[in-house]
Amino acid sequence: MERAAKKEAVESLNEVFKTTSVAIVAHYSGLTVAQMQNLRQQMKQAGASVKVSKNRLAKIALEGTDVVAIGSLLKGPTVIATSNDPVAAPKVAVEFAKANERFVILGGSMGKTVLNVDSVKALASLPSLDELRGKLVGLLVAPATKIAQLSTAPAAKVARVVQAYASKSEAA
Repeated sequence: MERAAKKEAVESLNEVFKTTSVAIVAHYSGLTVAQMQNLRQQMKQAGASVKVSKNRLAKIALEGTDVVAIGSLLKGPTVIATSNDPVAAPKVAVEFAKANERFVILGGSMGKTVLNVDSVKALASLPSLDELRGKLVGLLVAPATKIAQLSTAPAAKVARVVQAYASKSEAA
């Protein structure tokens, strides 16, 4: 790799590390090309990305970022999964690790917080940001619909009583 290409790779990785909220590090030794493509596709669908880089370049790119703590995990054939949603990358990584025993999660970082393997698995078990937003909207809308139902119910009762009196007076 030429010096200019290395510099460009470091700058690119540094930008990714600055804009990401979570980074997961895993060993991928022994995975086939098809399995890696599958991992990349799953990450992309979840809104995350996967980077394979030279560990030395990645350590240089980590300097000055919030996820600098993952530098100690970069030993051997590593892959770095990043996402802006704190749950997306861990969720895909844990699911992929269950299906492929050669994919071993080493840990990660969420902001300045260092994550071990158990923390990554705990983070993966949380609902995603979109699911939480949906639940919150559902909770906010539910009282409004109940209020609307309650406010229309007395009016409907009054209308029925007036209708009953009207039909009673017509019959008489």
